[in-house]
Amino acid sequence: MTTDNRLQRLLGGEPLAALRRRLRQRYERAATEAPLQVFRIERLTAVEHAALAALQGKSSRFAASMQIDIAAIDAVLRQAGVADSLRAALEQLDGCIVYRAVEREALQTQWQQLRDTCVHPALASLLQMPSNLGLLKRLAGRNHATAAHFLEGAQAVLNRLPARGLTRAQLAAQELGDAHALDNGCAVATLVLAVLRSTLNREPSPDPEDAEFEEASDRELWASAGVLVNELARPALVLNLPGVATLGEPAYLSLRNLLRSPPEFAVQGQTVFVCENPNLIAIAADHLGENCAPMVCTDGMPAAAQRTLLTQLAQAGATLRYHGDFDWPGIRIGNHVMREHGTQPWRFGAADYLAALGIAPRPGRPLQGAEDEPSWDAMLALAMRTEQQAIDEELVAELLIQDLTQQSE
Repeated sequence: MTTDNRLQRLLGGEPLAALRRRLRQRYERAATEAPLQVFRIERLTAVEHAALAALQGKSSRFAASMQIDIAAIDAVLRQAGVADSLRAALEQLDGCIVYRAVEREALQTQWQQLRDTCVHPALASLLQMPSNLGLLKRLAGRNHATAAHFLEGAQAVLNRLPARGLTRAQLAAQELGDAHALDNGCAVATLVLAVLRSTLNREPSPDPEDAEFEEASDRELWASAGVLVNELARPALVLNLPGVATLGEPAYLSLRNLLRSPPEFAVQGQTVFVCENPNLIAIAADHLGENCAPMVCTDGMPAAAQRTLLTQLAQAGATLRYHGDFDWPGIRIGNHVMREHGTQPWRFGAADYLAALGIAPRPGRPLQGAEDEPSWDAMLALAMRTEQQAIDEELVAELLIQDLTQQSE
């Protein structure tokens, strides 16, 4: 009988495959500096118990558990000339046993080395955080070579920023060889946006289901780096904005306009009124025309063009004042523009809401959706919860027009 046949009789075959896997796992989890010695193994079958009893010279009377003495088994195998040790026997039967701790350490070292190869400072800083290194691993499917490829692409793109009105598709084609390689959801785009978000201290969308908000936020991040995405989509509606619009007539400013040829806004020390709904711009133009104060419309949650415009106006020294619908989406928009652009409320407090209820028809539009807390007036949320009625911006247009008229005098 050959050695291989004897080993097969002792420990081989399909009936003992599960036992061999369990024994291999013991070696895989064992510390290299503390070899296996004695341990107990549970839930044995009759065949498994008989095999282990034979290896240790113990009684073949069945028991569901058994204490395993590795040194004793090693000695039996060597004396029989079957294998140098139990580990060697398991490797002969099913292949090499790898210490998991050593394997994990090697992988960790490999990922650290990959992170250390980053020469772009913002990307290197981002990857110092375990959560962001985890993001890279997920994007690459934990494949080191794929991750290295993504990092190389992200660094190439970041090295081109800031751009000046370059389209995202053109940037992707020039740096990555694929015009769609920076589209939403692509790995390199995700890494670049993470760097831009970190640099600007921007948080992802507070509502993971708000896809429109998240898409607009990503467009704004690209825009902050001078990269155009859907540059003609959702332009910013304005009225009487000094130097960029025909007096008395509403006009649109596209993201393309704002980034490729940034206007020189003559608004230092002036108040620019910001509203949520385009109808208010039309009403103001009809009533006041050239005599209306400068206005900007967010058109709901501001997209890239609106956010870029508000940022540029604030940087030019304008005082921004915001009014929107008295409903929960309007509160969220207000929180956003006040947090991101330093905007002040414009007739948008609890007293204004209660005054508007006095002229609102009953029953009006009920409040619906998830509630939110206005950052500028805690009493406003309390009043809205009590009254449970939404107030559209158009309802108070006459009051808002008074402020716009006074500002122009």
